[in-house]
Amino acid sequence: MSGHRSDPGEVYAERHRARVREAARQARLERLTQRARLAVFAAGVANACAVYAFEPVAMATLLLPAAAFAALVIAHDSLRGRRARADRAVEFYERGLARLELRFAGRGRDGLRFLDPDHPYARALDLFGPGSLYELLSQSQTVAGEEILARWLVGDPGAAAQLPAVVRDRQLAVQELRDGLDLREDLFVAGPEVRSRVDSRALAAWGRAQGSAPVGLRASAAALAAVLALSVGALLFSGTGAGPALIAGSVALAFGGVLRRRVLAIAAEVEGPARALIVFGRLLERIEREHFSCPRLRELRARLDTKGAAPSREIARLRRRVELLDARRNQFFAPLAPLLLFTTQVSLAIEAWRLRSGPGLERWIESMGEIEALCDLAGYAYEHPRDVFPELVETGPLFAGRELAHPLLDPGAAVSNDVDLGAETGLWLVSGSNMSGKSTLLRTVGINAVLAFAGAPIRARSLRLSPLALGSSIHLQDSLQDGRSGFFAEITRLRQIMALMERAEGEGAPVLFLLDEILAGTNSHDRRIGAAALIERLIERGAIGLVTTHDLSLCAIADDLGARARNVHFEDRMEQGEIRFDYRLREGVVQHSNALALMRQVGLEV
Repeated sequence: MSGHRSDPGEVYAERHRARVREAARQARLERLTQRARLAVFAAGVANACAVYAFEPVAMATLLLPAAAFAALVIAHDSLRGRRARADRAVEFYERGLARLELRFAGRGRDGLRFLDPDHPYARALDLFGPGSLYELLSQSQTVAGEEILARWLVGDPGAAAQLPAVVRDRQLAVQELRDGLDLREDLFVAGPEVRSRVDSRALAAWGRAQGSAPVGLRASAAALAAVLALSVGALLFSGTGAGPALIAGSVALAFGGVLRRRVLAIAAEVEGPARALIVFGRLLERIEREHFSCPRLRELRARLDTKGAAPSREIARLRRRVELLDARRNQFFAPLAPLLLFTTQVSLAIEAWRLRSGPGLERWIESMGEIEALCDLAGYAYEHPRDVFPELVETGPLFAGRELAHPLLDPGAAVSNDVDLGAETGLWLVSGSNMSGKSTLLRTVGINAVLAFAGAPIRARSLRLSPLALGSSIHLQDSLQDGRSGFFAEITRLRQIMALMERAEGEGAPVLFLLDEILAGTNSHDRRIGAAALIERLIERGAIGLVTTHDLSLCAIADDLGARARNVHFEDRMEQGEIRFDYRLREGVVQHSNALALMRQVGLEV
């Protein structure tokens, strides 16, 4: 499930070199075309001067440079677009190499707009922001894709009962998409135009808007236009009187006048959505070319069709109608358009398209967004071939990980540890000195749980877990703006975790709690009583989790809970006057502290 034949770094580097060469070639062609255009323009000006000065030179000779210049303008615009796409492909692989080398912070979208300060774990686990998990994962080019990925990361406790089946479907989709490097590149290359020209919400709202284009109105408009054309033809070619033509023209103009406001509204409203759909359609058309085998991807692909027609066909129909609508502005055709009810007929045809396909626009956007989010997870899976997919079990509580490591740390340097929490032993009390790895352990457990529930691979040798509602209290800070102390922020978060536990109990998802330096902001007496009461209540209600502490007196809580709790610790050692850490978990309570040694190491006399 996790192996690959090729090293992603080598593949990215090779493709990056190829895309750089292609971008350079397109740039050369663009420069040559631009110079040729200038040369042809200059030759055309010289030729025009010659024609003006010497009558014998034929005027027809002006047509050749004019035609050549027009052709070069079109070619230059095409080459400019191809160069932009080549540059974008270069950027795709540059970003991929940066992610592999953990240089991605600040290069992508950090998703900060999705960060809720009151979310039970988003800030603590670095889900959003520069260098965050979201920035590592996200390559989506639509707003819908970004929002769906963010929604998967922040979780939905209410969906706990369906979570194992949902995650398994996503895992199958991610495995199928994992080697789809060409697809991810193509979607990324199309990105800038999609982001600048497609307002997903406005497009979906236009599709949902109530309107009507009764078949009778469209048929009446077509019939009136046909009668008018026949009567005018009869007047011109058979010598009949003007009466029939005048009557038909009057009826047609009256009909058009009655519908004028409605027709103008349709014509005005379609301009933006039509342009956006044409751009968005390029993404949809790329997806149409894929042949999926896993159930979820097949379902998403099927949701794109409207009454059996692919999105590209539906968008092509709208594009043709909008192009016809633009023809009404042609100075030669404009005088005839009212008599033929041209604008009325085309506008009613556009409204009929919206009634048929408009309700599906939101479905297109959501389906495309989910495919993009799955591609984000697939890109991560491709770039980390040693990461494995976790196994979700129906019953719990359970979190059993082997060789867990943090996905935002260098895989070559990160130290892995085993964590085994379940119904029998639901609490680990983690003691240890400063900087020994306690907080990193909590974040490692939490962020791998987030990846697991999103449907992504995790950084471990293996992980079995049940549906869990995640809650954390890690490094909460004072807030001058809100007038809150760090201690008050912590107890507020603890109350939130208790509420999460009460809510999750009815939804079949026990809480996985991660509490760092519990109640460190108060005195040791109150800390001991408060921490023991809180932890005991969590364990009694079926929650599982880890609690770190500097206060070794709290480690006695494990004695009170018996087999349901376990003491583990990190330790350090002094080597040549410096403190060394190995970040390995060990059984029992830590036996010493490094606080004084650290103070002396930085020059404090203690």
